[in-house]
Amino acid sequence: MYFVRTAGERDLDKVRVLLVESFHATYDDLHGKTRVDELIAHLFTPAALKARLVRRDAEFLVADNGRNIGGVGYAAMSQALTKTVMLHLLYVSPSLLRQGIGRDIFAELETCFPDAEIMRLEVEPQNAAAVAFYRTHGFTEVGRNENSAPGQSGIPSLIFEKPLEGH
Repeated sequence: MYFVRTAGERDLDKVRVLLVESFHATYDDLHGKTRVDELIAHLFTPAALKARLVRRDAEFLVADNGRNIGGVGYAAMSQALTKTVMLHLLYVSPSLLRQGIGRDIFAELETCFPDAEIMRLEVEPQNAAAVAFYRTHGFTEVGRNENSAPGQSGIPSLIFEKPLEGH
């Protein structure tokens, strides 16, 4: 049984292992292992994970069974959009998919931002499982980001939004 809780610094090594495993399982067929390794090296350094952990207007959650981290979620208030929380990470260990872990992490993240009226995320159009998950959980497509500016990945994404309860 996995329980969702706030991540701590001692979780970051296991979180990184889960993110590396999940990223390869999700994206290797789409972009190739080398490109995925480049993305991981940029996104999931220990310093980058710690910066997310200590950010004040954010929530970093893990699903924990007492021995292992089975999933991770991270969302933060948008710096650019009013009353909008950005869902940046929602990944479950590939061996634990379809057991409700992602749903449980997502349900907790929805309650963590009382000032937010909208949750927004970007998802790769070819990531059919994630697109289906987000649609099932009330998100609708509102746009597209080509991610073609300097320093961006160049990998297009769909922009999804969902109104949060009570707003």
